[in-house]
Amino acid sequence: MDPLFCRCPSNAMHCPFCGAHDTKVIDSRLVAEGDQVRRRRECLACEERFTTFETAELVMPRLIKQDGSRQPFDEDKLRAGMQRALEKRPVSVERLEAAIAHIKHKLRATGEREVKSRVLGELVMLELQKLDEVAYIRFASVYRRFQDLNEFREEIERLAREPSKD
Repeated sequence: MDPLFCRCPSNAMHCPFCGAHDTKVIDSRLVAEGDQVRRRRECLACEERFTTFETAELVMPRLIKQDGSRQPFDEDKLRAGMQRALEKRPVSVERLEAAIAHIKHKLRATGEREVKSRVLGELVMLELQKLDEVAYIRFASVYRRFQDLNEFREEIERLAREPSKD
């Protein structure tokens, strides 16, 4: 029998054989490295058994650009921007990927369907500041559109005044 895929709460599964609403869970196990729950169920009406797989549906919020347009979150674009700032800096791919995962987690944790792109930019700057201050300054200079040397100097002085996060 082919397994059925369900996004329903465990007590709201319909029987695929008779359509009854009452089923009971016989067995639950974590599968796919803990990212899925496999449940064996039995219909209380017809007594047939079937399997469901449940996964959390984690949707990234859409980004609201400064001009008001909306676009889907693009992880590749995020990675490319961060890699550009980190170019020729001593930061491992693992640390970059962890930073990207942290940014995505924070975006999801907002619980919003849409967030301003400014929120993403600030999250990127926070992560880059933890990874590498030179990369942070590179990104900030473009993101905040530094106009002259004084703006660079002010940001570097601000960084120097902050207590170290190490």
